[in-house]
Amino acid sequence: MASVLRVNPTRMELTQMKRRLLTARRGHKLLKDKRDEMVRQFMLRIRDNITLRRQVERDLARAFGSFALARALMEPGSLNQALMYPARQARLTVGRDNILSVRVPTLKVDEDSLRESQLPYGLAETSAQLDGAIEAMAGALPQLLKLADVEKTCAMLADEIQKTRRRVNALEHVMIPQFEETIRYISMKLDENERGNLTRLMKVKEMIKDRT
Repeated sequence: MASVLRVNPTRMELTQMKRRLLTARRGHKLLKDKRDEMVRQFMLRIRDNITLRRQVERDLARAFGSFALARALMEPGSLNQALMYPARQARLTVGRDNILSVRVPTLKVDEDSLRESQLPYGLAETSAQLDGAIEAMAGALPQLLKLADVEKTCAMLADEIQKTRRRVNALEHVMIPQFEETIRYISMKLDENERGNLTRLMKVKEMIKDRT
């Protein structure tokens, strides 16, 4: 049973408590709708996350396979020297997106910058497998960043869903029952006071009648 708030049992307090109950019910409905929509958005991005992760894992496995072949075919010194050259650069755009008041980061790579880049070493002493590994890693970068974007969004949505669920539960199981119980308490007290006043009036009326 919900506890009764400590208030004065007056009609003004009763009116105020009814307004608070109405506001709490409206807030409860809005938060439930927000929670349900966030769960829907979360599930959509989880499916995207699974698809992206599988694709990225395939791309990285292909790149690592090519690198393993290059390491087997090339001299260790030539391989290390080739990898010491400055790596290619990619231009990134970092932004923000708003999902139901949740500010999530967005990452986007300029794919033209990847296409414009050349291999960071000469081709005389390197193998085609190393070239393929570098190209595969560069090709996987956009999807890798998109995966990081989606995973971060999922993590932030999950955190916000938990917070919203706690607020919904607090309203549903604590605040709204407290307001309802307090309203019943105030109404009961007002009815008792009214009956007491009516009884006193009747006694006064009888006393006046007896005197006359």
